Amino acid sequence: MTDDVMVRVEKLTRSFGSLTAVDALSFDVRRGELFGLVGPDGAGKTTTLRMLAGVLRPTSGDALMAGISVVRRPESVKPHLAYMSQRFGLYTDLTVRENLEFYADLFDVPRAARGPRLERLYAFSNLGEFEDRLAGDLSGGMKQKLGLSCALIHQPTILLLDEPTFGVDPISRRDLWLIVHEMVAEGVTVIVSTAYMDEAERFDRLALLHEGRALAIDSPQSLQQDADGDLLSVEVEHVRAAERVLARHPLVQRVAVFGDTLHARVRSADEALAILPGVLRSAGHEVRHIARIEPSLEDVFIDRVAAAEAA
Repeated sequence: MTDDVMVRVEKLTRSFGSLTAVDALSFDVRRGELFGLVGPDGAGKTTTLRMLAGVLRPTSGDALMAGISVVRRPESVKPHLAYMSQRFGLYTDLTVRENLEFYADLFDVPRAARGPRLERLYAFSNLGEFEDRLAGDLSGGMKQKLGLSCALIHQPTILLLDEPTFGVDPISRRDLWLIVHEMVAEGVTVIVSTAYMDEAERFDRLALLHEGRALAIDSPQSLQQDADGDLLSVEVEHVRAAERVLARHPLVQRVAVFGDTLHARVRSADEALAILPGVLRSAGHEVRHIARIEPSLEDVFIDRVAAAEAA
């Protein structure tokens, strides 16, 4: 490993019986990088993070965390990282302050260092005024911020976060991301899993995961720019019926429903814009609006999945 690479994943694989949850996954994460594992439920995100954290043994392959093998020395990995699972282990019958002190004890944080660290974490999380409240009485968003604060108490160099904003209100979601970005700015290497494509745009780089495999690994901007063909947004009244019409047309490579509109992948936007409105009208659909748009990460993911399943 070079000094710049903090995480190196080498053909990491985990099987559960006949199911391969993670299939020969490989990627590097640099120091101070915000890296995302992006995909739906069942894509292998949580299994990957559990292997990186040293709490689940790989079936094959390895990962080096700060140069330490999770296969050969899993216990030696743990002082260098913090792992926040979807259900972080807060103690609901302890207060905010007591939870933080408990995790400080677990990680042997020196007594002299605790005061400044707690004040800093309170400043990040806005939990200072609630330090005497039981964790069980906190809102969902505040519990997540407390969980993240507990994970940061020993100042890890690598932070693993498993869907940290799942079920969190928008304000707490924003606060969580502010904390994460501040950690990254200070040089902490962060790997985050999420199923939210809008969150994926925050990452420096990401791996699009599907059924345990990486469909692509790159920056969000590069993935969006490298998409083949052009993308059209089509507004019609009956999107499902119009989707079937477009799916049969030779100019359309792929079409998917996005809310009350359709996104159609075509070889040439100019050609499609000249022909497809007439095709839809002939099939009885009023075209309210049709225009070329830039692809979102969700469009990129759908394209990559379609290509993988067709291969």
